[in-house]
Amino acid sequence: MTVKQLSVFLENKYGTLVKVLSILKEENIQIIASTIADTAEYGIFRIICNNPEDAYNTLKKAGIVVSLCDVFALTLVDKPGMASNVIESFAQEEVSISYLYSFLYEGKGVLIFKTDNLEKAKAIIDAKGYSTLSTL
Repeated sequence: MTVKQLSVFLENKYGTLVKVLSILKEENIQIIASTIADTAEYGIFRIICNNPEDAYNTLKKAGIVVSLCDVFALTLVDKPGMASNVIESFAQEEVSISYLYSFLYEGKGVLIFKTDNLEKAKAIIDAKGYSTLSTL
């Protein structure tokens, strides 16, 4: 029901992003989706990839600050309003979304998100019959 996501902490200075990307490239890690949120001092590079455990271990070994966590990956029909419907169902149950990003994968919309209540989110997903990706 969940997928593994890497969160890489990057100092906001020249070359830090390319270093991470080069390390992943050398290990033949395929990035499927990513997003960067930044502040004045650092950025958080969130990554969904084909081999998150190997990516995590490789980055850790290279001295990069990285964490690995579970996030939800819901698949949606690729048409307007579908994401709104899903997020509304969580809001109605008072489950907050910490962050969200989306992409298209094999003809489907995919919402990647983290919540403040993992168990309640799982119950909503089951009750609504939402489709999830367990592996990418």
